[in-house]
Amino acid sequence: MRPRITLSSRREGPPTPGPKTLISVLQLGLLDYATGLRLQQKLVDLRKQGRIGDVVLLLEHPPVITLGRNAKQNNILASPELLAERAVEVVECDRGGDVTFHGPGQLVGYPIFDLRGLASHEANRPSLGAIEYVRRLEEVLIRTCAGFGIPAGRVSGFTGVWTQPEAKIAAIGVHISRGVTSHGFALNVNTDLDYFNLIIPCGILSRPVTSMAKELRKPLALQEVAHAVSRNIGSVFASQILWLDSLDALLGKRTGVPLEVPAEFRQLHKEEKTFLA
Repeated sequence: MRPRITLSSRREGPPTPGPKTLISVLQLGLLDYATGLRLQQKLVDLRKQGRIGDVVLLLEHPPVITLGRNAKQNNILASPELLAERAVEVVECDRGGDVTFHGPGQLVGYPIFDLRGLASHEANRPSLGAIEYVRRLEEVLIRTCAGFGIPAGRVSGFTGVWTQPEAKIAAIGVHISRGVTSHGFALNVNTDLDYFNLIIPCGILSRPVTSMAKELRKPLALQEVAHAVSRNIGSVFASQILWLDSLDALLGKRTGVPLEVPAEFRQLHKEEKTFLA
């Protein structure tokens, strides 16, 4: 029996109105995957200590195949030689899910949220659980696609966001430790979909991958999509959104202790070796 796709005619609303939380958004541009992992871990540690608030990192990665905790190596179809020829890295990570691809033209979002501070829709629990959190990320992306005229929804039995007829436009894989989230979502905006031929995306062989550009038959400005995603995060998580213009703005006065920026991040942004306090 074919999985049922549910399009976005019924949207999940935010929790019952109350005091709004604040979510900071930091757009980092093109960042290699290893540096992104290191930066996430530093921010997760600080969030657990209460030294920063909730934050979403929005960025692109150079071509990389990532294997989640449930990944099967044979879902990588390309040989090591072909991957090297196309300059595609392969990295194992601790997110949920199987094999996926990140690359230029794809908007990747890494929410670093303390779920204990976010209200749940469910009457029997005060704060967000893992499944409800993933459903809200899906809702953010469904609303974003709808805002650009792309009907999208969920497919029963699968995580992520899908167009009709059942092509995957966004992947989701998260990690939660002591209530604090990392990893997140990847929305194909202008992504070169040929890269997905190197893998069996998310271990799903029977359904194709698509992008916003393919659905609309034209490229989109990634910044415009990033702003739409941010607005929808604010709406779905019933929070105010604060755009930050630098890592310093996030870490500078809020941490209370010196924090060394990852060396690769300093080099990428042509920064000297500094400590943020």
